Amino acid sequence: MTDSKKQDKHQERQQKLKEKVDAHVESSQIEKGIFQVITGNGKGKSTSGFGVVTRCVGHGKKAAVVQFIKGMWECGERNLLEKSGVPFAVMKTGFTWETQNRETDTQAAQEAWQQAKKWLADDAIDVVLLDELTYMVTYEYIDLDEVLTAIANRPSMQSVIVTGRAAHRKLTDLADTVSEVRNVKHAFDNGIKALEGFDY
Repeated sequence: MTDSKKQDKHQERQQKLKEKVDAHVESSQIEKGIFQVITGNGKGKSTSGFGVVTRCVGHGKKAAVVQFIKGMWECGERNLLEKSGVPFAVMKTGFTWETQNRETDTQAAQEAWQQAKKWLADDAIDVVLLDELTYMVTYEYIDLDEVLTAIANRPSMQSVIVTGRAAHRKLTDLADTVSEVRNVKHAFDNGIKALEGFDY
């Protein structure tokens, strides 16, 4: 096949693809905030959520972050985003398998959740990241139905991201977008220490 024919074939395929994409874009005209769940056993769920927060701020919009589980860790994203005016509510008990105290963990989760509810009712905030919220639901530190109600009743143009493993089916059913991060290989499993600036 000559180069000219290859180009013609390529152009024909790309034109068909363009027409399909254009038609899909044309039919997708609903304007509303997006509820996304990022779940699964792989690395990168929180990182993905923070990427959306950064994108939001980069467009001059407002975002807020609630961090469950990892509150005691140094957090590069928090260091950067707080300087850009992003408010954080941090559950400061750290990893639940280290604290091993259901009462104090529940209290800390509830305190963070109360702030989350305020942000979920604030139409001045464009994106709310509820990082690692799935664990709080699994451990029953926070009531699932209360979470579903707060997210469902948020301002119409506010977007919400929930991250964490084993997202409850009711959360994924409510979500507009669900991404599952699959673990293929992880440095930690091979004895490699978490690296500042890369892992946190």
